[in-house]
Amino acid sequence: MDKTGFINYLENKDFAVQTITKLVNYTEQFFTKVKKEDIQIVKPDILKFLEYLKNSRKLQNVYRSHYLNALNHYFSFLYKAEKIAKNPCSFIKMRGICKKRLYKIYTPEELEQLFDTYYQLFVRNFDDSHHRHERQKQYSKSCRERNALMLNILINQGITVSEFDKIELNDIDLIKATIKIRGGNRLNDRILPLKATQIGMLLNYLQNIRPQLIDYHIKESEKLFLSLPAISKKKTDEDRLRSVFYYLAPQIKSIDRQFFNFQQVRASVISFWIKTQGLRKSQYLAGHRCITSTEKYVKNNLDGLIDDINKLHPF
Repeated sequence: MDKTGFINYLENKDFAVQTITKLVNYTEQFFTKVKKEDIQIVKPDILKFLEYLKNSRKLQNVYRSHYLNALNHYFSFLYKAEKIAKNPCSFIKMRGICKKRLYKIYTPEELEQLFDTYYQLFVRNFDDSHHRHERQKQYSKSCRERNALMLNILINQGITVSEFDKIELNDIDLIKATIKIRGGNRLNDRILPLKATQIGMLLNYLQNIRPQLIDYHIKESEKLFLSLPAISKKKTDEDRLRSVFYYLAPQIKSIDRQFFNFQQVRASVISFWIKTQGLRKSQYLAGHRCITSTEKYVKNNLDGLIDDINKLHPF
């Protein structure tokens, strides 16, 4: 097994360190069991290993698929390096692992109402009497204002949770009313329009809220959204900012029991884009690299159309 070459291949594809470690580990387990040279591996070897995982290690399909995914990456690396003629993992599929949970698709009006209710309960009328010191109350208020702005961007621009940590101060253009979203491993960069109602929130955050949050940081930062520096050095800035959504999710669910997760919000926004702006424009706004990723949300519009037909034409 060419471990060094495989790691370089994965790093060039911008995989996270944790993901690279898992993929290499799964691949090493395969070669430990099979005991053959990588260029000698054929499809039956892969199938036999998957059968071993099922019968001897009692792994379910969802876990066996992780091994298959790792092996597919490894043999894709060998194939692109022209060390093998074909990938032995090609056309091997794991069944019974794609269990999609159905959830409500919100309309723009419902999302707006969800935000208004959240702001009233957890920002404007929030009871912070349990904080003894004034500094604690001020920090709590600043964090709630930051959270509200992040939620507002979620329901209007439909970005992913992981993209918030990449937004910098220069990505906001209040004159043109745009926000630049930096892509990553799976999504493209894009520039999204801001709504008029968002400009006031952004100005308030930039002039009043963010300066208070940056007082808690030792170093200056160009990032738009700041979190409280963690005591543990193991957590990165991205991890700490992501933890904001662990607090947001139950708060939103207390307002609406049909809320499942923030991917549901993104799906609602993309579904509305497809309905009003078409598939290609929606692909750009969502940051999808392939049109097939956007097409997955078309079904949401078909479901809505069926509901309209049932209401207007009951026969």
